[in-house]
Amino acid sequence: MILQAKDLKKYYGEGEAQVKALDGVSLSVERGEFVSIVGTSGSGKSTLLHMLGGLDNPTSGKVIIDDKDISELKGDALCIFRRRKIGFVFQSFNLVPSLKVYDNIVLPLELDGSPIDKEYIDSVIVSLGISGKLDAYPNKLSGGQQQRVAIARALATKPAILLADEPTGNLDSKTSQDVLGLLKTTGAKFNQTIVMITHNEEIAQMADRIIRIEDGKIFD
Repeated sequence: MILQAKDLKKYYGEGEAQVKALDGVSLSVERGEFVSIVGTSGSGKSTLLHMLGGLDNPTSGKVIIDDKDISELKGDALCIFRRRKIGFVFQSFNLVPSLKVYDNIVLPLELDGSPIDKEYIDSVIVSLGISGKLDAYPNKLSGGQQQRVAIARALATKPAILLADEPTGNLDSKTSQDVLGLLKTTGAKFNQTIVMITHNEEIAQMADRIIRIEDGKIFD
């Protein structure tokens, strides 16, 4: 078991105005598994992903990654754990516009002061089909190419888990299928565990397992 959420709750406000973004969510993900979390807008899926990635704190409950309760980590310790254990892919790409593609990819390693495994990085770049774009700036790339760079950056630190937040939300259907196919292929090749949230049922079907969430609760 690489990832567990235990009775996660995230409440905003009080009394009649209280919003239960997550209302007792528990789930487990096996090492190497590709899981889709599906739900409509406002269902709690983004909140859940932020909790799983340590980007936000639950009102109550636990998230355990690689046998580590991340609620015990604070400040710099949490940042370092996230950087080394979790890769994030967002629908907005979040590339640094002033850095070339290669520099964007290795940025997490440089921030961490970690050595760059050039052979591994090269294999990721080749797998994602962006070898010819390493000297380009993000604004010279298509949306699909930018998302591939974002995936390469997420894989650069060899994270235990890849969390993808609507990774095809800004892409057309053909590019979406291509990117998800690459995500699945690289996940298998580099033994990544992938948790992806999406509202797109067709995209969700590419995962090994689908988890459905509505009104802050998981439905079988």
